[in-house]
Amino acid sequence: MDITLTSIETEHSALLSRKIATEIASHGGQIPFSRYMEMALYEPGMGYYSAGAHKLGAGGDFTTAPELSPLFGAAIVSTLLPVLEGLKAAGLPAQILEFGAGTGRLAESILTRLHALGFSLDCYDIIEISPDLTQRQEDRLGSLIEKLDLATKCSWLSALPVNFKGVVLANEVIDAIPCDAIIYRDGFWYWHEVALEGNTFIWKIGPLVDQSLLSQTLLTSNFSEGYVTELHTQASAWITHVAKQLNTGIFLTFDYGFPETEYYHPQRLEGTLMAHHRHHAIQDPFYLPGLCDLTTHVEWEEIARNALKEHADDVFLTNQGAYLLDAGIGDIALEIGDPSDPETFLPISNALQKLLSEAEMGELFKAFAFSKNLKILLRDHALEDLPGFRVRNRL
Repeated sequence: MDITLTSIETEHSALLSRKIATEIASHGGQIPFSRYMEMALYEPGMGYYSAGAHKLGAGGDFTTAPELSPLFGAAIVSTLLPVLEGLKAAGLPAQILEFGAGTGRLAESILTRLHALGFSLDCYDIIEISPDLTQRQEDRLGSLIEKLDLATKCSWLSALPVNFKGVVLANEVIDAIPCDAIIYRDGFWYWHEVALEGNTFIWKIGPLVDQSLLSQTLLTSNFSEGYVTELHTQASAWITHVAKQLNTGIFLTFDYGFPETEYYHPQRLEGTLMAHHRHHAIQDPFYLPGLCDLTTHVEWEEIARNALKEHADDVFLTNQGAYLLDAGIGDIALEIGDPSDPETFLPISNALQKLLSEAEMGELFKAFAFSKNLKILLRDHALEDLPGFRVRNRL
Protein backbone atom coordinates (compact mmCIF):
# COMPACT_ATOMS: atom_id res chain seq x y z
CA MET A 1 0.00 0.00 0.00
CA ASP A 2 1.51 3.29 -1.13
CA ILE A 3 0.36 6.28 0.97
CA THR A 4 2.34 9.45 0.41
CA LEU A 5 2.19 11.95 3.26
CA THR A 6 2.97 15.64 3.31
CA SER A 7 5.61 16.87 5.75
CA ILE A 8 2.83 18.46 7.84
CA GLU A 9 0.93 15.15 8.04
CA THR A 10 4.10 13.26 8.98
CA GLU A 11 4.91 15.72 11.76
CA HIS A 12 1.30 15.73 12.95
CA SER A 13 1.25 11.94 13.36
CA ALA A 14 4.72 11.93 14.94
CA LEU A 15 3.67 14.57 17.46
CA LEU A 16 0.60 12.61 18.53
CA SER A 17 2.67 9.40 18.65
CA ARG A 18 5.09 11.09 21.06
CA LYS A 19 2.19 12.22 23.24
CA ILE A 20 0.76 8.69 23.32
CA ALA A 21 4.23 7.35 24.15
CA THR A 22 4.42 9.76 27.09
CA GLU A 23 1.01 8.54 28.25
CA ILE A 24 2.24 4.93 28.09
CA ALA A 25 5.40 5.76 30.05
CA SER A 26 3.41 7.58 32.74
CA HIS A 27 1.23 4.49 33.25
CA GLY A 28 4.00 1.97 33.82
CA GLY A 29 4.64 0.92 30.22
CA GLN A 30 1.20 0.07 28.85
CA ILE A 31 -2.30 1.52 28.55
CA PRO A 32 -5.76 0.11 27.73
CA PHE A 33 -6.53 0.13 24.02
CA SER A 34 -9.55 2.36 24.75
CA ARG A 35 -7.16 5.07 25.96
CA TYR A 36 -5.01 4.73 22.84
CA MET A 37 -8.13 4.92 20.63
CA GLU A 38 -9.42 7.93 22.57
CA MET A 39 -6.16 9.82 22.03
CA ALA A 40 -5.83 8.76 18.38
CA LEU A 41 -9.33 10.01 17.59
CA TYR A 42 -10.11 12.77 20.08
CA GLU A 43 -6.94 14.24 21.61
CA PRO A 44 -7.58 18.03 21.48
CA GLY A 45 -6.05 19.59 18.38
CA MET A 46 -4.30 16.34 17.42
CA GLY A 47 -6.76 13.44 17.24
CA TYR A 48 -8.40 12.38 14.00
CA TYR A 49 -11.74 13.98 14.84
CA SER A 50 -10.28 16.94 16.75
CA ALA A 51 -7.86 18.24 14.13
CA GLY A 52 -8.87 19.91 10.89
CA ALA A 53 -8.66 17.07 8.38
CA HIS A 54 -10.86 16.32 5.37
CA LYS A 55 -12.55 13.12 6.54
CA LEU A 56 -15.64 12.39 4.46
CA GLY A 57 -16.45 11.99 0.80
CA ALA A 58 -14.43 11.18 -2.28
CA GLY A 59 -11.40 13.14 -1.08
CA GLY A 60 -11.58 11.94 2.51
CA ASP A 61 -10.99 8.67 4.28
CA PHE A 62 -14.42 7.07 3.95
CA THR A 63 -17.87 7.66 2.49
CA THR A 64 -21.11 7.32 4.44
CA ALA A 65 -24.61 6.55 3.16
CA PRO A 66 -25.79 10.19 3.33
CA GLU A 67 -22.77 11.19 1.22
CA LEU A 68 -23.73 8.65 -1.43
CA SER A 69 -27.25 9.91 -2.04
CA PRO A 70 -30.00 12.14 -0.59
CA LEU A 71 -32.27 9.12 -1.05
CA PHE A 72 -30.91 7.74 2.24
CA GLY A 73 -32.18 10.69 4.27
CA ALA A 74 -35.40 10.89 2.25
CA ALA A 75 -36.18 7.25 3.12
CA ILE A 76 -35.48 7.90 6.81
CA VAL A 77 -38.14 10.61 6.72
CA SER A 78 -40.71 7.88 5.98
CA THR A 79 -39.92 6.44 9.42
CA LEU A 80 -39.71 9.75 11.24
CA LEU A 81 -42.72 11.58 9.84
CA PRO A 82 -45.41 9.71 11.84
CA VAL A 83 -43.42 10.37 15.03
CA LEU A 84 -42.94 14.05 14.22
CA GLU A 85 -46.63 14.42 13.36
CA GLY A 86 -47.49 12.72 16.65
CA LEU A 87 -45.33 15.20 18.55
CA LYS A 88 -47.12 18.15 16.91
CA ALA A 89 -50.52 16.63 17.57
CA ALA A 90 -49.56 16.31 21.26
CA GLY A 91 -48.60 20.00 21.38
CA LEU A 92 -44.88 19.22 21.57
CA PRO A 93 -42.06 20.60 19.40
CA ALA A 94 -41.36 18.49 16.32
CA GLN A 95 -37.65 18.07 16.83
CA ILE A 96 -34.72 15.97 15.71
CA LEU A 97 -31.35 15.71 17.41
CA GLU A 98 -28.46 14.16 15.50
CA PHE A 99 -25.22 12.91 17.03
CA GLY A 100 -22.12 13.30 14.85
CA ALA A 101 -23.70 14.86 11.78
CA GLY A 102 -20.63 14.60 9.53
CA THR A 103 -20.76 17.16 6.73
CA GLY A 104 -24.45 17.82 7.40
CA ARG A 105 -25.67 15.92 4.35
CA LEU A 106 -28.06 13.69 6.31
CA ALA A 107 -29.62 16.73 7.97
CA GLU A 108 -29.79 18.47 4.60
CA SER A 109 -31.58 15.56 2.91
CA ILE A 110 -34.01 15.13 5.82
CA LEU A 111 -34.90 18.84 5.91
CA THR A 112 -35.26 18.91 2.12
CA ARG A 113 -37.59 15.90 2.11
CA LEU A 114 -39.70 17.24 4.98
CA HIS A 115 -40.03 20.53 3.12
CA ALA A 116 -41.08 18.71 -0.06
CA LEU A 117 -43.77 16.87 1.94
CA GLY A 118 -45.05 20.13 3.41
CA PHE A 119 -44.01 19.41 6.99
CA SER A 120 -42.43 22.17 9.07
CA LEU A 121 -39.86 20.89 11.54
CA ASP A 122 -39.39 23.07 14.61
CA CYS A 123 -35.83 22.14 15.61
CA TYR A 124 -32.90 20.22 14.15
CA ASP A 125 -30.16 20.10 16.76
CA ILE A 126 -26.69 18.58 16.41
CA ILE A 127 -24.09 17.32 18.86
CA GLU A 128 -20.69 17.36 17.14
CA ILE A 129 -17.21 17.07 18.64
CA SER A 130 -15.24 17.92 15.48
CA PRO A 131 -14.71 21.69 15.05
CA ASP A 132 -14.13 21.52 11.29
CA LEU A 133 -17.21 19.34 10.73
CA THR A 134 -19.26 21.72 12.88
CA GLN A 135 -18.27 24.56 10.57
CA ARG A 136 -19.21 22.55 7.48
CA GLN A 137 -22.58 21.68 9.03
CA GLU A 138 -23.28 25.32 9.89
CA ASP A 139 -22.42 26.46 6.35
CA ARG A 140 -24.46 23.74 4.65
CA LEU A 141 -27.58 24.01 6.80
CA GLY A 142 -27.48 27.78 6.97
CA SER A 143 -27.51 27.93 3.17
CA LEU A 144 -30.32 25.37 2.97
CA ILE A 145 -32.53 27.18 5.47
CA GLU A 146 -32.05 30.43 3.59
CA LYS A 147 -32.65 28.80 0.19
CA LEU A 148 -35.86 27.00 1.22
CA ASP A 149 -36.96 29.74 3.65
CA LEU A 150 -37.35 27.18 6.42
CA ALA A 151 -38.68 28.06 9.86
CA THR A 152 -36.59 25.26 11.37
CA LYS A 153 -34.13 26.34 14.06
CA CYS A 154 -30.73 24.61 13.97
CA SER A 155 -28.59 24.61 17.10
CA TRP A 156 -25.35 22.90 18.13
CA LEU A 157 -25.54 21.42 21.62
CA SER A 158 -22.97 19.94 23.96
CA ALA A 159 -25.26 17.25 25.41
CA LEU A 160 -28.59 15.52 24.89
CA PRO A 161 -31.25 17.44 26.85
CA VAL A 162 -32.83 15.74 29.86
CA ASN A 163 -36.29 14.23 29.22
CA PHE A 164 -35.95 14.78 25.49
CA LYS A 165 -39.12 14.30 23.48
CA GLY A 166 -38.48 13.75 19.79
CA VAL A 167 -36.22 11.84 17.40
CA VAL A 168 -32.57 11.02 18.10
CA LEU A 169 -30.41 10.06 15.10
CA ALA A 170 -26.87 8.70 14.88
CA ASN A 171 -25.30 7.57 11.61
CA GLU A 172 -21.99 5.71 11.99
CA VAL A 173 -21.38 7.03 15.51
CA ILE A 174 -21.17 3.94 17.73
CA ASP A 175 -18.33 2.40 15.68
CA ALA A 176 -16.07 5.36 16.61
CA ILE A 177 -16.67 5.18 20.38
CA PRO A 178 -13.42 3.94 21.99
CA CYS A 179 -13.50 0.25 22.84
CA ASP A 180 -11.18 -2.11 24.67
CA ALA A 181 -9.46 -5.15 23.18
CA ILE A 182 -9.34 -8.46 25.05
CA ILE A 183 -7.50 -11.71 24.36
CA TYR A 184 -8.30 -15.31 25.33
CA ARG A 185 -5.45 -17.21 27.00
CA ASP A 186 -5.52 -20.47 28.99
CA GLY A 187 -9.28 -20.33 29.50
CA PHE A 188 -9.44 -16.70 30.65
CA TRP A 189 -9.91 -13.25 29.10
CA TYR A 190 -7.13 -10.69 29.54
CA TRP A 191 -6.96 -7.04 28.56
CA HIS A 192 -5.08 -6.59 25.30
CA GLU A 193 -3.18 -3.38 25.95
CA VAL A 194 -0.83 -1.03 24.13
CA ALA A 195 2.89 -0.76 24.85
CA LEU A 196 5.90 0.73 23.12
CA GLU A 197 8.83 -1.15 21.62
CA GLY A 198 11.40 1.32 20.38
CA ASN A 199 9.27 3.79 18.44
CA THR A 200 6.59 1.25 17.55
CA PHE A 201 3.29 0.66 19.31
CA ILE A 202 2.69 -3.03 20.04
CA TRP A 203 0.10 -5.24 21.70
CA LYS A 204 0.86 -6.49 25.21
CA ILE A 205 -1.23 -8.72 27.47
CA GLY A 206 -2.55 -6.95 30.55
CA PRO A 207 -4.45 -8.05 33.69
CA LEU A 208 -7.39 -10.43 33.83
CA VAL A 209 -10.72 -8.95 32.77
CA ASP A 210 -13.29 -8.67 35.56
CA GLN A 211 -15.87 -11.34 34.76
CA SER A 212 -18.73 -8.93 35.54
CA LEU A 213 -17.80 -7.08 32.33
CA LEU A 214 -18.15 -10.18 30.15
CA SER A 215 -21.34 -11.36 28.45
CA GLN A 216 -22.61 -14.91 28.88
CA THR A 217 -21.36 -15.71 25.38
CA LEU A 218 -17.81 -14.69 26.30
CA LEU A 219 -18.01 -16.59 29.59
CA THR A 220 -19.49 -19.84 28.31
CA SER A 221 -18.54 -20.30 24.65
CA ASN A 222 -15.44 -22.10 23.41
CA PHE A 223 -12.75 -19.84 21.97
CA SER A 224 -9.44 -20.74 20.43
CA GLU A 225 -6.20 -19.82 22.16
CA GLY A 226 -5.22 -16.24 21.32
CA TYR A 227 -8.71 -15.24 20.12
CA VAL A 228 -8.99 -11.44 20.14
CA THR A 229 -12.18 -9.39 20.31
CA GLU A 230 -13.51 -6.14 21.75
CA LEU A 231 -15.40 -4.97 24.82
CA HIS A 232 -17.69 -1.99 24.25
CA THR A 233 -18.11 -0.56 27.74
CA GLN A 234 -18.11 3.07 26.56
CA ALA A 235 -20.63 2.38 23.79
CA SER A 236 -22.83 0.60 26.34
CA ALA A 237 -22.59 3.58 28.68
CA TRP A 238 -23.42 5.95 25.81
CA ILE A 239 -26.55 4.10 24.70
CA THR A 240 -27.63 3.80 28.34
CA HIS A 241 -27.34 7.58 28.68
CA VAL A 242 -29.29 8.21 25.47
CA ALA A 243 -32.04 5.81 26.52
CA LYS A 244 -32.22 7.42 29.95
CA GLN A 245 -32.57 10.96 28.57
CA LEU A 246 -35.08 10.06 25.83
CA ASN A 247 -38.49 10.48 27.40
CA THR A 248 -40.78 10.10 24.38
CA GLY A 249 -39.96 9.24 20.78
CA ILE A 250 -37.45 7.06 18.96
CA PHE A 251 -33.72 6.57 18.64
CA LEU A 252 -32.53 5.48 15.19
CA THR A 253 -28.98 4.60 14.20
CA PHE A 254 -27.14 3.02 11.27
CA ASP A 255 -23.79 1.30 11.61
CA TYR A 256 -21.93 -1.82 10.65
CA GLY A 257 -21.95 -4.74 13.02
CA PHE A 258 -23.45 -8.07 13.99
CA PRO A 259 -25.73 -9.71 16.56
CA GLU A 260 -23.81 -11.40 19.37
CA THR A 261 -23.45 -14.92 17.90
CA GLU A 262 -22.10 -13.51 14.64
CA TYR A 263 -19.86 -10.98 16.37
CA TYR A 264 -18.06 -13.64 18.42
CA HIS A 265 -17.89 -16.12 15.55
CA PRO A 266 -15.06 -18.69 15.88
CA GLN A 267 -13.54 -17.52 12.59
CA ARG A 268 -13.36 -13.87 13.71
CA LEU A 269 -10.03 -14.55 15.40
CA GLU A 270 -8.59 -11.02 15.34
CA GLY A 271 -11.66 -9.00 16.27
CA THR A 272 -13.14 -6.22 14.18
CA LEU A 273 -10.81 -3.26 14.77
CA MET A 274 -9.95 -1.42 11.58
CA ALA A 275 -8.19 1.77 10.50
CA HIS A 276 -9.17 3.82 7.44
CA HIS A 277 -7.03 6.26 5.51
CA ARG A 278 -7.92 7.73 2.11
CA HIS A 279 -10.38 4.92 1.38
CA HIS A 280 -7.83 2.25 2.32
CA ALA A 281 -8.89 -0.31 4.94
CA ILE A 282 -5.92 -1.01 7.21
CA GLN A 283 -5.67 -3.91 9.65
CA ASP A 284 -3.07 -2.26 11.90
CA PRO A 285 -4.83 0.07 14.40
CA PHE A 286 -1.49 1.67 15.25
CA TYR A 287 -0.92 2.95 11.71
CA LEU A 288 -0.49 6.74 11.43
CA PRO A 289 -2.08 7.89 14.71
CA GLY A 290 -4.12 11.05 14.21
CA LEU A 291 -4.37 10.57 10.44
CA CYS A 292 -6.42 7.37 10.39
CA ASP A 293 -9.98 6.79 11.48
CA LEU A 294 -10.29 3.89 13.93
CA THR A 295 -13.50 1.88 14.05
CA THR A 296 -14.94 -1.30 15.43
CA HIS A 297 -18.08 -3.19 14.46
CA VAL A 298 -21.09 -2.83 16.75
CA GLU A 299 -22.32 -5.76 18.85
CA TRP A 300 -26.03 -4.99 18.56
CA GLU A 301 -27.48 -7.26 21.23
CA GLU A 302 -25.47 -5.53 23.96
CA ILE A 303 -26.71 -2.18 22.64
CA ALA A 304 -30.30 -3.48 22.74
CA ARG A 305 -29.94 -4.87 26.28
CA ASN A 306 -28.76 -1.51 27.59
CA ALA A 307 -31.67 0.31 25.95
CA LEU A 308 -34.13 -2.13 27.52
CA LYS A 309 -32.54 -1.61 30.95
CA GLU A 310 -33.55 2.04 30.64
CA HIS A 311 -37.17 1.08 29.93
CA ALA A 312 -37.24 1.21 26.15
CA ASP A 313 -40.61 -0.06 24.94
CA ASP A 314 -39.26 -1.87 21.90
CA VAL A 315 -35.92 -2.56 20.23
CA PHE A 316 -35.54 -3.44 16.57
CA LEU A 317 -32.66 -4.51 14.32
CA THR A 318 -32.65 -5.21 10.61
CA ASN A 319 -30.16 -4.84 7.80
CA GLN A 320 -29.91 -1.54 5.96
CA GLY A 321 -31.16 -2.97 2.68
CA ALA A 322 -34.37 -4.36 4.17
CA TYR A 323 -34.94 -1.16 6.15
CA LEU A 324 -34.55 1.15 3.14
CA LEU A 325 -36.75 -0.98 0.90
CA ASP A 326 -39.52 -1.07 3.50
CA ALA A 327 -39.13 2.69 4.01
CA GLY A 328 -39.91 3.15 0.33
CA ILE A 329 -36.57 4.19 -1.12
CA GLY A 330 -37.50 2.65 -4.48
CA ASP A 331 -40.66 4.75 -4.79
CA ILE A 332 -38.76 7.88 -3.74
CA ALA A 333 -36.14 7.19 -6.43
CA LEU A 334 -38.92 7.04 -9.03
CA GLU A 335 -40.30 10.34 -7.72
CA ILE A 336 -37.07 12.21 -8.30
CA GLY A 337 -35.75 10.41 -11.37
CA ASP A 338 -37.02 9.08 -14.67
CA PRO A 339 -35.80 5.52 -15.45
CA SER A 340 -36.26 6.21 -19.17
CA ASP A 341 -33.57 8.91 -18.95
CA PRO A 342 -30.30 7.02 -18.40
CA GLU A 343 -28.23 10.18 -18.00
CA THR A 344 -30.12 11.33 -14.92
CA PHE A 345 -31.25 7.96 -13.54
CA LEU A 346 -27.91 6.11 -13.74
CA PRO A 347 -26.40 7.94 -10.73
CA ILE A 348 -29.60 7.21 -8.78
CA SER A 349 -29.43 3.54 -9.76
CA ASN A 350 -25.74 3.32 -8.80
CA ALA A 351 -26.47 4.85 -5.39
CA LEU A 352 -29.32 2.40 -4.80
CA GLN A 353 -27.00 -0.48 -5.66
CA LYS A 354 -24.45 0.62 -3.05
CA LEU A 355 -27.05 1.28 -0.37
CA LEU A 356 -29.08 -1.92 -0.88
CA SER A 357 -26.79 -4.64 -2.22
CA GLU A 358 -25.62 -7.34 0.17
CA ALA A 359 -22.21 -7.06 -1.47
CA GLU A 360 -22.07 -3.34 -0.65
CA MET A 361 -23.79 -1.72 2.39
CA GLY A 362 -27.10 -3.55 2.38
CA GLU A 363 -26.25 -6.42 4.75
CA LEU A 364 -23.19 -5.40 6.77
CA PHE A 365 -24.81 -2.11 7.79
CA LYS A 366 -27.74 -2.40 10.18
CA ALA A 367 -30.63 -0.15 11.14
CA PHE A 368 -31.26 -0.24 14.88
CA ALA A 369 -33.99 1.60 16.76
CA PHE A 370 -35.64 1.74 20.14
CA SER A 371 -38.72 3.63 21.26
CA LYS A 372 -40.07 5.10 24.48
CA ASN A 373 -43.70 6.00 25.08
CA LEU A 374 -44.25 5.79 21.32
CA LYS A 375 -47.78 4.41 21.55
CA ILE A 376 -48.85 7.64 23.24
CA LEU A 377 -47.81 9.55 20.11
CA LEU A 378 -48.97 7.00 17.55
CA ARG A 379 -52.29 5.99 19.11
CA ASP A 380 -51.26 2.47 20.08
CA HIS A 381 -49.03 1.89 17.05
CA ALA A 382 -45.59 0.55 17.88
CA LEU A 383 -42.07 0.77 16.46
CA GLU A 384 -42.68 -2.25 14.22
CA ASP A 385 -45.55 -0.39 12.53
CA LEU A 386 -43.29 2.38 11.22
CA PRO A 387 -42.04 2.29 7.60
CA GLY A 388 -38.60 0.67 7.64
CA PHE A 389 -39.42 -1.67 10.50
CA ARG A 390 -42.28 -3.70 9.02
CA VAL A 391 -39.76 -6.47 8.34
CA ARG A 392 -38.19 -9.28 10.38
CA ASN A 393 -36.68 -8.17 13.66
CA ARG A 394 -33.22 -9.76 14.01
CA LEU A 395 -33.09 -9.36 17.77
